[in-house]
Amino acid sequence: MFAPIVSRGILITLLYSPFLFAQGGNAPTSTTTCYLDDGRQIYVRYNPVSAKNDKIVNGKPWAPGGAPMTLFTEAPLTLGTSAIPIGAYSVYPIPAKDKWTLAINKNVTAGAAYDEKSDLARVQMETDQVPQPADALEVAFAHVGPRCTLRIYIGKSASFADFTAK
Repeated sequence: MFAPIVSRGILITLLYSPFLFAQGGNAPTSTTTCYLDDGRQIYVRYNPVSAKNDKIVNGKPWAPGGAPMTLFTEAPLTLGTSAIPIGAYSVYPIPAKDKWTLAINKNVTAGAAYDEKSDLARVQMETDQVPQPADALEVAFAHVGPRCTLRIYIGKSASFADFTAK
């Protein structure tokens, strides 16, 4: 029983370590976690940027604060019809006036430019306008059964995408 816990801890440490060093320790980051019923976890790490100071361009992949969000998963997932294996991935929201898109990218190299050819999954997000704008980027998970809904709030936009654990 102790070995799986130690293995999970080692896996998370190994998944996080390249990103901790790539961040240089200077950039403040936030993490949101979805805890699955069987104990596995899904994390998203991101820069909690200000809506006023970070440029968001419709139709262009967005990397908050100049760095993409990072997804770490201990469980195989599906996003739309795409399979996402256990591991670490870059996450790029792609804003649009009516519907945002979420791209999960295999390239996690720090400082690398976004390349659509490395996308593992891409799904249209459910998007709505909220009456009270969020001054800073807010990222959170809502968890129901095997599903973790990623919620992204910035300005007046609220966008949602469902990850389902296998």
